[in-house]
Amino acid sequence: MKIRFLGAVKGVTGSSHLIQANGKNIMLDCGMYQGKDEDLNTEEFEINPSEIDCLLLSHSHIDHSGRIPLLVKQGFKGDIYCSKPTYDLCEIMLIDSAHIQETEAQWKNNKAKRSGKKLVAPLYTQEDASESLQYFKPVLYDQIINIDENITVRFNDAGHILGSSIIEIWIKDEKDLKIVYSGDLGMQQKPLLKDPAAIRTADYIIMEATYGDRIHGNIEQRTEELISIILKTTKRGGSVIIPSFAVGRTQELIYELNKYYDSHLDKIKTKENELRKIPVYIDSPLAIRATEVFKRNAHAFDDEAKDYIMKGDNPLDFENLHFIQSAEESKQLNFSSEPKIIISASGMCEAGRIRHHLKHNLWRKEASIVFVGYQAEGTLGRRLLDGEKKVKLFGDEIMVNAEIYNVEGFSGHADKIALLNWIEGFKEKPGKIFIVHGEHEAKETFAKEVKNKFNIDCIAPEYNVVYDIKKKNIIKEEILDKSDEKAQKAEIEHIRELLNEVEGLKKAFENALKNTEGYLKGQVVDKEELAKINNNILSLENEIMNLTMISAK
Repeated sequence: MKIRFLGAVKGVTGSSHLIQANGKNIMLDCGMYQGKDEDLNTEEFEINPSEIDCLLLSHSHIDHSGRIPLLVKQGFKGDIYCSKPTYDLCEIMLIDSAHIQETEAQWKNNKAKRSGKKLVAPLYTQEDASESLQYFKPVLYDQIINIDENITVRFNDAGHILGSSIIEIWIKDEKDLKIVYSGDLGMQQKPLLKDPAAIRTADYIIMEATYGDRIHGNIEQRTEELISIILKTTKRGGSVIIPSFAVGRTQELIYELNKYYDSHLDKIKTKENELRKIPVYIDSPLAIRATEVFKRNAHAFDDEAKDYIMKGDNPLDFENLHFIQSAEESKQLNFSSEPKIIISASGMCEAGRIRHHLKHNLWRKEASIVFVGYQAEGTLGRRLLDGEKKVKLFGDEIMVNAEIYNVEGFSGHADKIALLNWIEGFKEKPGKIFIVHGEHEAKETFAKEVKNKFNIDCIAPEYNVVYDIKKKNIIKEEILDKSDEKAQKAEIEHIRELLNEVEGLKKAFENALKNTEGYLKGQVVDKEELAKINNNILSLENEIMNLTMISAK
């Protein structure tokens, strides 16, 4: 078996790795480069796309999925395996990415025509993106998927964004090997999402180290810190601008604000009551569509979010929340002097409506810019965090007079402690760990920590270098051997867990039917809502029938 690392080797974007075994080429992610490396997107793939048999996609973020339409455009015809929420998000994110490619190409060509330069084509079009979606094969978490008779995979919840996955790969080669690809790991106790799944065994791990050299601030205080910034800024007449990834971070912010409001309902004439008067605007069409995808995949939420739903509360909505669709509405936000909160994409300030909001607010001393996610080297977001006092936006030089904040508690990536804790969860430690998706200092620091704590050697792979994996480092993986005693015990335990799930579903099902019945009887329901309810009932009937068929004697 051989592994080639084709992206996210010298930074945190462009994730792509290739496993070659038993005559198969399996690609892990096919992400777009961003920031200082974005010119690499136009370079040819290191392997002919038509020679790739399948792609395993860890999650929908563009730095992991963004070049899939290009891969298909250039000849890839294999299956793309991912979780169902990841597919749902890619349906909107890849089309949106294509729209950005087309818009940027048009802007460049308008300039080229005036100067007599050669015209450029977009990296891919919306038609290309739509074409690529037909190759997706959504799967369930914990489902064993046979790629062929020698290669088996399983997707597990990574807790990074909705649908994000840790991927286990079993390969019957000269020696039986198990590779675990971490994808991007989330923090424990993230809003909305479950904690990253514990994986028990691996021969080798391909692991991210975005924050391998850093520890996030007090996570419990993140919302209090954000509220404090909002109140201080709006009190002096300024607006709070939050650059946020349209998928994941925006929904988590909505959820945290909603939860904060609900926990302070009884407070009158307090700072919490003042907060309720401040309008919150989600100014990103992609974020609005992504929020709808979140609502359709509530089964993937953590227990706390599910409890909110079961009580009849929509955790992704509250009274002073407004969704901005049109460009005209977006422009009007900057002509209004009222203090407000604007959450807009992109999260690293490289594209999207956020750049307009920064142009209109960076120069204002009363305004605040609040970063809540990772800022890659070379991006505008990173430059602002690094203290640049003057930036160029839409051809104009803008002074940076606003206060700049970085609230790390909202980060979607696990910090050093969480990464180490995840490795500690392995009952049988891997032989080696390939560290990717991190800047040099982060990977170097993390490798030393892993060696000191677990005595595991780490490799920071070089770009497009082939690593020939020959030696097996742990005993045969039990989960694929049904006759093994340990596997039988695990199976019995799994049955117990399923029975507990069934018991919990009984209550949830009764509650859902009761709430739906009350909703239909208690008010006039518009056609759109009625159609949604009808579709969900039909889907539920279908799944109940499938389950009954499986369990029928």
